[in-house]
Amino acid sequence: MTPMTTEQLLYIAIPPALLLASGVLALRRTPSARMRSGLLHFAAGVVFAVTAVEIIPDLLREHQPLETVIGFALGVLAMLGLRSLTHQDEQLMGADFPAGTVVADAQDGPKLPLTMLVGVGVDVVVDGLLIGIGFAAGAKEGRLLALALTAELVSLGLAVGASLKSKSITPRRAMGAIGALAATFVVGAGLGTTLLSNVSAHVLTLVLSFGAAALLFLVTEELLTEAHEEKETPGMTAMFFGGFLLFLVLGMVM
Repeated sequence: MTPMTTEQLLYIAIPPALLLASGVLALRRTPSARMRSGLLHFAAGVVFAVTAVEIIPDLLREHQPLETVIGFALGVLAMLGLRSLTHQDEQLMGADFPAGTVVADAQDGPKLPLTMLVGVGVDVVVDGLLIGIGFAAGAKEGRLLALALTAELVSLGLAVGASLKSKSITPRRAMGAIGALAATFVVGAGLGTTLLSNVSAHVLTLVLSFGAAALLFLVTEELLTEAHEEKETPGMTAMFFGGFLLFLVLGMVM
């Protein structure tokens, strides 16, 4: 186990701090439906790009097909199981909403969209793991990756905050959910720096393939599904490709 240095802790703290700040900003300043849809499109493009630019190349480089299949299948099953559980919970309460939405509760108010939050949480954990692994590979790699993923977390914070605001989640619960997402990044970075830097290629492949499946599920079944609740326009579509292109270029130059 390798301890983290003060410099590593500083760079690891920047992305979750801005994730929390952007989420709180979205909660305090209600974005329009069109702006929320644009943020969700952009966040989906960013997550898709991070999966394609950062995670898939690592899986190809590890060249562990069996572990990739197992990890990917577990990721898909986990997300489908989570969505099924939330959907059953909605049906028990007498609602008939799409999976991942919220329903009113007499005591606690609207329920948190667990499927989306867990999907985003997996994305944030994987980002933390990547930064931790980057620092394990070298200080320069870790710093660059931390700065690059900051933009992703800011867009996710805005999108999640806007989504929770639109579902009438109380500010206290919404801030708690966003704070929990920020904390998962720190946990992922800590694990990546102290533990995953020395694991076998088999374990690393399982972790990365699980994360890739969860991220793709997040993009296709949660972020874009919710984004398309608003009337689609060329500008909205361009936000997705803009987010993808931004991180594609960052992956080339960093």
